[in-house]
Amino acid sequence: MSNSRLLQLDREHLIHPVVNFRAHEKKGVTVLKSGKGAWLTDIDGNRLLDAFSGLWCVNIGYGQTSVVEAATRQMSELPYATGYFSFGSEVAIQLAAKLIELTPRSLEHVYFSLGGSDAIDAAIRYITYYFNAIGQPQRKHFIALERGYHGSSSNGSGLTGLPAFHDNFDVPRVNQHHIPCPYPYRSPVSDDPQAIIDQSVSSLHEKVNELGKDQVAAFFCEPIMGSGGVIVPPKGWLKAMQNACNDLGILFLVDEVITGFGRTGPLFACDAEGVEPDLMTVAKGLTSGYSPMGALFMSDEIYSGIADGPNASAVVGHGQTYSAHPVSAAVALEVLRLYIEGGLLANGQAVAPIFAQRLEALSAHPLVGECRVRGMLAGVELVANKETKARFDMALNLPERLGRIAYDNQIVFRAFADSILGFAPALCFEESEFEFLFDRLTLSLDSLLKEPDIRAAVA
Repeated sequence: MSNSRLLQLDREHLIHPVVNFRAHEKKGVTVLKSGKGAWLTDIDGNRLLDAFSGLWCVNIGYGQTSVVEAATRQMSELPYATGYFSFGSEVAIQLAAKLIELTPRSLEHVYFSLGGSDAIDAAIRYITYYFNAIGQPQRKHFIALERGYHGSSSNGSGLTGLPAFHDNFDVPRVNQHHIPCPYPYRSPVSDDPQAIIDQSVSSLHEKVNELGKDQVAAFFCEPIMGSGGVIVPPKGWLKAMQNACNDLGILFLVDEVITGFGRTGPLFACDAEGVEPDLMTVAKGLTSGYSPMGALFMSDEIYSGIADGPNASAVVGHGQTYSAHPVSAAVALEVLRLYIEGGLLANGQAVAPIFAQRLEALSAHPLVGECRVRGMLAGVELVANKETKARFDMALNLPERLGRIAYDNQIVFRAFADSILGFAPALCFEESEFEFLFDRLTLSLDSLLKEPDIRAAVA
């Protein structure tokens, strides 16, 4: 099929996630054809360094043949097995057991979803069921963070703290609430890390007291707010929030959909601070994007509360046709092997200092207000004025323009609407690829700065 025909069919039929429909029709789709390692090739033959791992997910890089072989074997032997009616598959059971070995020790049970959004949706449903089952049906309020992201399902989108996911969707719901996120670069409190942590703890206490301690079910948070602009809280923040939830008697859910599987250094961001949540969600790096799968982990206390409620013989009515899909489970098992035995987790940890050093050097660029990084996850915040931290006027359409320039310079990353750039390089990245990335990124920023309206905004 010709490239022009592909573009036309896309315009006519395919709905893309998180776009302006008409703007996408005008711009046209960029069709990717192949990938190997950290590199992509589009249908026009352009070779591109992917510094965003697809959508924060291709942690092992593209073209890992052992993963393809694992999926092929499983498809040949058993391409599908329902989890309903007490059926299952060997690979899904093995995956569940392996993950429980690797996740924080407070987590003993796992429900498999198709991705992060429905893992969050499952969490909301199971938490609601749990409190009904243990005789506390009044606990219906959920609290999350401004700028946080917890998917775009009908329930989870209300916990997401980004206006684009609320507008015209009638969320957040009346039982969904948000407190300020810990944003050191733009903190209204102080640039002191402990003061920022204390402010988050205080905000959570205030919101719970406002709603009523016996009315709140849970607090949801990401260790790093990914889609909200890669906002990196001070070290110790996540542990402090766990302690606050324990003090308040509410459940603590950590959303590691982006941060899980080596993205921040350890296998899970929780590991860095000894955090043991009541629930945890993962997706993305679980299969490295090679097939759809997410997961919700829960403590035995929550599991037993659901299982041993007053109507213990009742069916717990939550499920999905493709939960614990055997092909995705086989993929996930091989991806886990590559992280640990294959050395990819260790490689990510080894090259992360190079990433951090290049980001620190980039901070001197006239357009850069701050570079923030943890492990292989980084945000670069562009500003019109370094001293005042003034943002660019959104009418300049800076993210779209920079994205086009960068693409022409053979690099791909995430450009958020508020002029924050997101980076999530695969754990297979090599030093030479960081050199290419930052050389081309600097070139792209220089080119952007030469444009008259950008230059005028900075002046």
